[in-house]
Amino acid sequence: MEELKIQPIRNGTVVDHIPQGQALNVLRVLGVDSATRDVVSVAMNVPSDEMGRKDIVKVEDRRIDSKEADLIALIAPDATVNVVDDYDVTEKHDVSMPDEIRGVLACPNPSCITNTREPVETVFDVRDDEIRCEYCGTVLTDEIAEHLA
Repeated sequence: MEELKIQPIRNGTVVDHIPQGQALNVLRVLGVDSATRDVVSVAMNVPSDEMGRKDIVKVEDRRIDSKEADLIALIAPDATVNVVDDYDVTEKHDVSMPDEIRGVLACPNPSCITNTREPVETVFDVRDDEIRCEYCGTVLTDEIAEHLA
């Protein structure tokens, strides 16, 4: 059986241990879209001893900051963020849920002020495994990726 080979990057960031099928949502959290100039590699459904199957995202010549890493935790709470310099992993971080999420999620409550014509940025408080809209109190109960703005 031939082993899957994913080309290493010289410099940048590798997000590993993403749940199967969530790599594209991680890219959305990072603001990576068709206009992005960064070289991005995505591996999906990669065999994993720990997870069965996993996804991996590599972004060349870009370091993901701690705020972005915390947002990745919304989609992939067990992900690791690896900083690569000259083909070597020089830093490795586990992601953790932020205390507050600004401008990334949309409130599902159609009556929330963030869903009106008012120029109000969404703000969600994260407490005790609960994500609650700061304005209307609505708790996100669905898949978080469905609420990415």
